Amino acid sequence: MEPIEVKKEQPGYVLNSLLVPLLNAASALWVNGVADVETIDKTWRLGTGAPMGPFQIFDVIGMVTPYNIAKASDDPTQRRFAEILKTDFIDKGRLGVASGEGFYRYGG
Repeated sequence: MEPIEVKKEQPGYVLNSLLVPLLNAASALWVNGVADVETIDKTWRLGTGAPMGPFQIFDVIGMVTPYNIAKASDDPTQRRFAEILKTDFIDKGRLGVASGEGFYRYGG
């Protein structure tokens, strides 16, 4: 870990203030049928050199936290994303890396 200087407090501090808009944009692209999960992740990895795309990040975070955030949103696209997370992922035990499956499959 490496410390960073934060000049004042705000919800999400620095990392989540950068990460949440990325994840919201990715989920909107997917929910609105613009691109599939693999294409969105590949585009982010190729365009930024990042080791993981947004849906791989969702899998690391787990589905419950993104679900709770999206469910509380005023944005109808985010609320739709929450519904999909609940019915297609959480209710089916596809919680991400921790359960071995989320947007991707993990393990043997």
